[in-house]
Amino acid sequence: MKNLKKAASVALCAVLGAAMFTACGGAKTGSGDKFYIGGIGPTTGGAAIYGSAVMNAAQIAVDEINAAGGINGYQVEYRFEDDTHDAEKAVNAYNTLKDWGMQILMGTVTTTPCLAVKSETAADNMFEITPSASSEDVIAGNSNVYQVCFTDPNQGKKSAQYIDEHGLSSTGIAIIYNSSDTYSTGIYTTFKSECASRGLNIVSDTAFTEDTKTDFSTQVQKAIDAGADLVFLPIYYEAASLILSEANKKDYHPVFFGVDGMDGILTLEGFDTSLAEGVMLLTPFSADAEDAKSFVDAYQAKYNEIPNQFGADAYDAIYIIKQALEAGKATPDMSTSDLCTLLTQQMSTMTFEGGLTGDAMVWDENGAVNKDPKAVVIQDGAYVSAE
Repeated sequence: MKNLKKAASVALCAVLGAAMFTACGGAKTGSGDKFYIGGIGPTTGGAAIYGSAVMNAAQIAVDEINAAGGINGYQVEYRFEDDTHDAEKAVNAYNTLKDWGMQILMGTVTTTPCLAVKSETAADNMFEITPSASSEDVIAGNSNVYQVCFTDPNQGKKSAQYIDEHGLSSTGIAIIYNSSDTYSTGIYTTFKSECASRGLNIVSDTAFTEDTKTDFSTQVQKAIDAGADLVFLPIYYEAASLILSEANKKDYHPVFFGVDGMDGILTLEGFDTSLAEGVMLLTPFSADAEDAKSFVDAYQAKYNEIPNQFGADAYDAIYIIKQALEAGKATPDMSTSDLCTLLTQQMSTMTFEGGLTGDAMVWDENGAVNKDPKAVVIQDGAYVSAE
């Protein structure tokens, strides 16, 4: 009896020891009977509109895939962690997801946290695809990270091209950007360069920082004094809403032209959406497009709001993962590292057709996607195609 008790005690200790190693060391892998896909992004804080959209849209895609039989006959388990748009919290979220069993990361949502997490995924050789972190730095130097969104330089260049080709400015362009933000400065730099090559006249160029993004009276007044008839805003929606409010106070009504960070302004709590009437932005997704109807209907039915571009990017990201896993005949009992190797091989050769945010998407050797943005304009409180 004593020997039986001793054997049982040893066995119990071994089990507990393995459990403790998993919880503390993050060594846990998927169960082998499902694919485990994790997501990271802000669901609270100032960028919560972005992260919530990504979390929600990815869940719709996962539910659809599971209902249709899964990936290679296996179901998908999905879990999303909040990082509040903070680098340290994003790394903590990554470790939490690793302990849960994550094999593939769909995230992070915003650039600064993504820069913090990419070194973690590189060390683990975990495949990472970000729906919306658009800085080139996100994919630089790492063969395991891919983007669904187009890069910041692409947004700046395409914006200048669109403004020029559509004759949106005759008296001059004002720029208001966040000099402390990688996303904003990346777009700003390329926009200025493309404007110079096209002979577009920038008459006012002002900046703000994360510490000063509460009062935009000076920046708006400089645009007015310079006679700018178009204001370019390579910034996120929260600061943009304050600029629109300040311009309205000063009875200043130029064309406001933004990029994908502006998407979400219509669902910002407390913002008078009438102030955004006529705002234009480049985005890869238009909710009124015919090919988006099924997704938009499903999103509205589940979450009672119209999805933004960030949600559409996440929806595409899940289906991109699905296509790559199926093409490589992956199974969930493969190691995280082997899955990463398989996925990167597939991403280098495959074309993703019929996406919500672009047709015939392909990726270069750095992980950047090749697709064209679309111009949308806000009319009657909704995003509609500007074409």
